[in-house]
Amino acid sequence: MRTVIGVLLLVSGFLVAAIPASAATTVKILQLNICHSGVAGCYTGAEPVMAKAVSVIGSTKPQVLSVNEACSGDVTRLQAAMGASRAVFVAAQTRAGAAVTCTNGQQYGNILVVVSALAGTSPTTGRYSAQDTSNEMRVWACLPAGGVSACTTHLSARTGSVALAQCKELLNRAAAMTGPTVVSGDMNLRYQGSPNVQDCNPSGFYRKGDGDLQHVFASTSLTFVSGTKIDMSGTTDHPGWLVTVTK
Repeated sequence: MRTVIGVLLLVSGFLVAAIPASAATTVKILQLNICHSGVAGCYTGAEPVMAKAVSVIGSTKPQVLSVNEACSGDVTRLQAAMGASRAVFVAAQTRAGAAVTCTNGQQYGNILVVVSALAGTSPTTGRYSAQDTSNEMRVWACLPAGGVSACTTHLSARTGSVALAQCKELLNRAAAMTGPTVVSGDMNLRYQGSPNVQDCNPSGFYRKGDGDLQHVFASTSLTFVSGTKIDMSGTTDHPGWLVTVTK
């Protein structure tokens, strides 16, 4: 008689093989503000922050990457560090609708990169209805309808009430997406601040922040595992913020 190795259950008088539960999939969301425009005082030069960002991506191996204050030319290098992936860049706009530019002449804005195994195929971008009085109109970018739908944004730094309105607009959009969803960015809002970033958290989502301005919102279909601040070695004025969830 052959020996059968396995797990058997007695059900209604029959022996049946137990079916193992499927393993949870780990999803890491890495949030970076790289201050790369060349305009802001936090700019430390083109190469130091890019080298650090690539190093952090390599060490943390995220599945979702959200990058604020980036130049359009940064996409190629950051996407290469992510491996097989899909990327979308959205440029901040002037009040007249032209793209804001970095000092190197490239467009200035936000980058979202999602690994191919989880990425949606139809990127969407937009400009918020509410805007402050500056000449930088804030925008968002999403890759919906993949294994994980994902969005990135950088909200108003001038007016808290405008930042909150922008946050609510994007989170309402995210809440309508299908399946597990994450929204990451420099929200320029603090937890228990005035206004309170928690006030833009919709039903069915939770928020994990870095203790300052960067936050990741995730749908409750994703289980929170951990949040980790990453020292960017003085190359930018924001830490990296890594949130790990499972689906």
